[in-house]
Amino acid sequence: MTDGGPAPGAVRRRVVVRGRVQGVGFRASCARRATDVGVGGWVRNTSAGEVEAVFEGPSPSVDALVAWCRQGPPMAHVGGVAVVDERPAGETRFTIR
Repeated sequence: MTDGGPAPGAVRRRVVVRGRVQGVGFRASCARRATDVGVGGWVRNTSAGEVEAVFEGPSPSVDALVAWCRQGPPMAHVGGVAVVDERPAGETRFTIR
């Protein structure tokens, strides 16, 4: 959801996580963490077996979520993470798609 524009100082990063990341609670864990730190965006499984997420908010919070994606929840085995900076869009809520 957008609120009419990005917050001052907000950053936005798209993350694609490869490995054993589906069926291990990755999306739910990611959503809880994002909500806890007040980051907007979304997370979803891809048809290629990856998890894709977009995080938007204060840089320290977004950076912490990107770092968490490099290990994921306990049952995940992350094989790689690609990160792309994007222009903030004003997302303030986090959803699972």
